Amino acid sequence: MTATDPALTALAQGWCALSLLHGRIEAHIERALQSGHDLSVREYSLLDVLSRQHDGEGGHLQMKQVADAVVLSQSATTRLVTRLEDRGLLSRYLCPTDRRGIYTDVTDAGLALLEQARPTNDAALREALDEAAKSPELAPLVRVVESLNAPAAA
Repeated sequence: MTATDPALTALAQGWCALSLLHGRIEAHIERALQSGHDLSVREYSLLDVLSRQHDGEGGHLQMKQVADAVVLSQSATTRLVTRLEDRGLLSRYLCPTDRRGIYTDVTDAGLALLEQARPTNDAALREALDEAAKSPELAPLVRVVESLNAPAAA
């Protein structure tokens, strides 16, 4: 393949469109969460991921798993956890079966904030997708995003 290969060019254009869609959505949600709840997209995402933990087997996530889920490095995730812990939204504790492991839980205040912020996040996502759907290069990607995890037609 050469640099002018049509397949590579199309692939690069598709990647650019996907990156553009992601950036627009994230920026729109960021503004909504910051103004309405003093939360960043990453903070919201972290609270959301951690709120889905459960007491069953494998229900509590290790920091590496949390980092993967919120698409951050482990060190960036640890700093984010510390910031939210300082705000009283998260708490950390030692794993009862492995004293080297540290788990993180969402506090009641964190759960309350997440519950308040969820409709803002969802509305901002819908608005960003609706706006992106007006763009011919982004509309196909919006349709794909909307079709993910959609209930199957009966």
